Amino acid sequence: MSRKLKFHIFKYNPLDCEDNPLDCKDKPKLKTYEIEETPGMTIFVALNFIRDKLDHTLQFDFVCRAGICGSCSMVINGIPTLACKTLTASYPDGEITLLPLPIFKLIGDLSIDTANWMKDMSKEIESWIHTNEITDINKIEKPMEPEVADDVFELDRCIECGCCIAACGTKRMRPKFKGAVALNRVARYAVDPRDDRTDEDMFEIIGDDEGVFGCMSLLGCDDTCPKNLPLQTKIAYLRRKMVQV
Repeated sequence: MSRKLKFHIFKYNPLDCEDNPLDCKDKPKLKTYEIEETPGMTIFVALNFIRDKLDHTLQFDFVCRAGICGSCSMVINGIPTLACKTLTASYPDGEITLLPLPIFKLIGDLSIDTANWMKDMSKEIESWIHTNEITDINKIEKPMEPEVADDVFELDRCIECGCCIAACGTKRMRPKFKGAVALNRVARYAVDPRDDRTDEDMFEIIGDDEGVFGCMSLLGCDDTCPKNLPLQTKIAYLRRKMVQV
């Protein structure tokens, strides 16, 4: 038998107050919606039903619906995660509170701007292969040891959903802290033999309190990563490398 679900969803559109912020009547609030649960329902499916049937103004993001784009990340009952991969059946009491991820710029309701944050992060850590070798597309790529290729691929699975940043206590206390997504990216290039940067070069990027030495090992990132990336392991790996520089 189906049951009633009660959603408490954050509602606020900062654009409505952009012209006159001091006299804005719209304030951040939680709005409650009740819907019937269906078999296999995810938070994403529920949100679409609410927007289609109950509130056409509800804002949230999605693209793939398969947990590979990271667009639908939000805080669900206090935990940053993906709406498309979270079943409503996971909440026995049927009470579900949805909030936008903190840290990132709010667009409206549950919609946040992770794209510009990730773009700036990529520039800051120089997220590309550094090499003086000229690529000849007419030649076969240089072979890579399977174990090394597996290591690179494992770290490349990050979908930039922002859950690790939202769950990071260090980031809340140190706004300039680069966070697990950046450190994971640095580790990805550190293990890639095509990148010519040395440990000294990497130290210039992450060898301070805004980088790997600022991490307080609270492990919120490791607990919430929807792709189960080895964030804790790679932060420790980078820290060991950086103390030897």
